[in-house]
Amino acid sequence: MEMSQIALNQGLTFLAWATGIVVIIVAGFLVKLLFDLSTLAKNLNQTSIIVNTELKPTLNELNQTLSSINEIVKNTDKGVGDFKTAVGGLFDKTKLISGTLFGGLIKGFTTAYNMFKK
Repeated sequence: MEMSQIALNQGLTFLAWATGIVVIIVAGFLVKLLFDLSTLAKNLNQTSIIVNTELKPTLNELNQTLSSINEIVKNTDKGVGDFKTAVGGLFDKTKLISGTLFGGLIKGFTTAYNMFKK
């Protein structure tokens, strides 16, 4: 029995040492993980600060640019509307004059034809 007792003690001692070594290795990895996570959190904080400070002026500038473009579009739309109104009025007047002129010419030719026909 003494031989089996010695083998059992040696097996338990090996198991204790192996478990201790594995626990130390896992603890080392956990410490490294915590250190890397701390560094990551610091870098994310710095990145968010940089993005915050750079994003606000960029958004303000973009807003001003869009406002300027909106004003240009409004002015262009107003100019096109004015041009359309002017051309429409001119077209109506031209149509009226040409219609009257054409009607007068036809009436004149008809009258002259009727006079020569008799």
